[in-house]
Amino acid sequence: MNKHVKSLAPETTDLSRRSFLVGTAATGLVLGYSAVPGIDHALAAPAPANFEPSVWYAIAPDGLVTVTCGKADMGQHVASTMAQIVAEELGANWKDMRVQLASNDPKFNDPVLGAQITGGSWSTMMNFDAMSRAGAAGRIALTEAAAAAMGVPASELVVRASTISHPKSKKSMSFADVVKSGKATKTFTADDLKALKLKTPDQYTMIGVSVPQIDIPLKVNGAAKYGIDVMVPGMVYGALVTPPVRYGATVKSVDDSAAKKLPGFIKAVTLDDKTATTTGWVVAVANTFAQAKKAAEALKISYDSGPNAKLSSESLFTEAKRLQGLSDSGEFFVKDGDPNAAFGTAAKVLEAEYTTNINIHAPMEPMNATAEFKGDILHIYSGNQFATRSGAIAAGAAGIDPKFVVMHQMWLGGGFGRRLDADMMVPAVQAAKAVGKPVKVIYSRENDMTMDFSRPLTLQKIKAGMDGDGKIVALSHDVVSAWPTQRWGIPDFLTPSVDKKGPLDSFTVNGADFFYTVPNHYVRAIKNEMAHNATPSGQLRSVAPGWTFWAVESMIDEIAHATGKDPAQLRISLLDGKGKNDGGAQRLRNTLLAAMGLAGYGTKQLPKGEGMGVACVSSQERATASWTACVAHVAVAPSGEVTVKKLTVATDVGTQVNPDGIRAQVEGAALWGMSLALFEKATLKDGGIEQTNFDTYTPLRMSQLPEVAVNVIANGEKATGVGEPAVTVVAPAIGNAVFNAVGARVRGLPITAEAVKSAMKKA
Repeated sequence: MNKHVKSLAPETTDLSRRSFLVGTAATGLVLGYSAVPGIDHALAAPAPANFEPSVWYAIAPDGLVTVTCGKADMGQHVASTMAQIVAEELGANWKDMRVQLASNDPKFNDPVLGAQITGGSWSTMMNFDAMSRAGAAGRIALTEAAAAAMGVPASELVVRASTISHPKSKKSMSFADVVKSGKATKTFTADDLKALKLKTPDQYTMIGVSVPQIDIPLKVNGAAKYGIDVMVPGMVYGALVTPPVRYGATVKSVDDSAAKKLPGFIKAVTLDDKTATTTGWVVAVANTFAQAKKAAEALKISYDSGPNAKLSSESLFTEAKRLQGLSDSGEFFVKDGDPNAAFGTAAKVLEAEYTTNINIHAPMEPMNATAEFKGDILHIYSGNQFATRSGAIAAGAAGIDPKFVVMHQMWLGGGFGRRLDADMMVPAVQAAKAVGKPVKVIYSRENDMTMDFSRPLTLQKIKAGMDGDGKIVALSHDVVSAWPTQRWGIPDFLTPSVDKKGPLDSFTVNGADFFYTVPNHYVRAIKNEMAHNATPSGQLRSVAPGWTFWAVESMIDEIAHATGKDPAQLRISLLDGKGKNDGGAQRLRNTLLAAMGLAGYGTKQLPKGEGMGVACVSSQERATASWTACVAHVAVAPSGEVTVKKLTVATDVGTQVNPDGIRAQVEGAALWGMSLALFEKATLKDGGIEQTNFDTYTPLRMSQLPEVAVNVIANGEKATGVGEPAVTVVAPAIGNAVFNAVGARVRGLPITAEAVKSAMKKA
């Protein structure tokens, strides 16, 4: 397991800010879920007649196998993936598989799988082995029970399609038969599970098969409940009024006289959020959501806009540039060799600055949460990606111990990192506490866009030195941004700096520690405190590699052109697998070659104004890398407008569980990467986000879709993640293609027609 992702244990039960943020993996709920009123039976302990070989699944007397998914399912079908992994080793028939979502019951705080967090493309990668062993344990227990019942050796039994058969005697028992017999009682210790011999890839019958996703029928017929679908008895609604600045405002006064005249109005609640997740928010509570919205519009609120009221994107960039220019700012993430000395003897030195702007998640299901107090117990109904932390945030908002919070995990109508944060729970909790009734809070699109925990604005400076043969001998890379993960206040998610200056947020620099062989290499992580405070940032699909590879892969292209080399061939030469890059570099090189071959890179004579560009990445983190390459084919008009004609993506997934699911994820990720590359930009003005809806924040539209070709490389290695890597590789591939088309080098995202035309004039 990655050293930054382990079980998060509480330090205290006091309500300090730190205790809110650290979470409660070890304590969880001490009061036994089956005794708590209001818990869905689907999330409680299974009925005694069920056979439960693992906390992660149960087999009912009718033979149905229900897998509990400890990850957030936001459309990526991870629940079905977990079921497919279990089914492979268990020997179950796919038609017998069912899925449900885990709560924050302490039994789901698995010491192997760690915190309940969904992000970083970690889910399959980090769960494959444990879920496989759980499935294998169930198969062994069922087989031994069936052997005893049939009076035959267990070693002679065959398990397939939920049936255990003895070919010699032609006797057989279904899973249902064995469970109903009550004979399956074998248990396994952690050491027993570790010792189990799992199938080899050549023995798979389920893994690698595009079986139907279990959750799709549930979503089509309405059985799958999203947070916005939640209804509890006596529930009322809350609508937000948020301040004109993103963070730091306080409410001076609330005049609710006009709201009191409206039907259904109950109360205006000014949030007193000790977790500091929100500042300056007011919730209008009413009997219906329509009434709550009208009441919110009727409130007259006076604010102290706070310390960030004058800040803008320009001032954040200015501060970033100032910090980058300081020799003693930041901490070192990579410090290999001595780049400064190598620059002094280099035959050629290149320097460039690369920027990205603020980006917004904007999932289709708006942020929402329903809070209900039942005696001393707080029930939260919401879709979230980080149950371990979210429960602690809800507890902090309520002023109670986290062990008295029950999280009801719902299906997510999109997350992409947005629901790693729990801000939607704070107004629901405090409003429910204030009015003494369950409250559902639903954000408007404007609420969510202006208060998003966005992808941070970044500035990066890269300096590269080459010898007389054009070989890269040194590279220094400064990354200046807000630090999203540090904001969480969880020390285990930070990384010690190599220069011993203190912990740094590696989720702002991952990817800069690439697999190219460069003997002298520095990477410096610099926190932009101004941006950190004014635009509290979160993790958006692709996280740091979404900006670090934009800079790295653009610079590699610039070096290639400056030294007269083909950009793809330069990458191949740098991916020689020497030293610490052994293994990883070869896999990345193979994906690049596969993408080049599928795209016909270098074999086609393209029309004037068209070009192909390449990029290859090892997202997400070096220790949990996924190998992905892209060839982008673009056409650039004289106006500077860029049209992407085709994206060709190759990705090495190691072991593929569901090929159709992987292809869908890679295609979606590539299109998201294109959207970030060309169309998406949020700006800060007077402390507030200017873009409030899809008329001003303009992601990729259906009419702009290019052809997308995907080559999935499955080689039987450990399963890698596929949700995010293709996001990170597309922007630099497009930028490099633009240069090859018209000689215009654009170093800022998004790549606008204006920027391209300006660069064309300078070329």
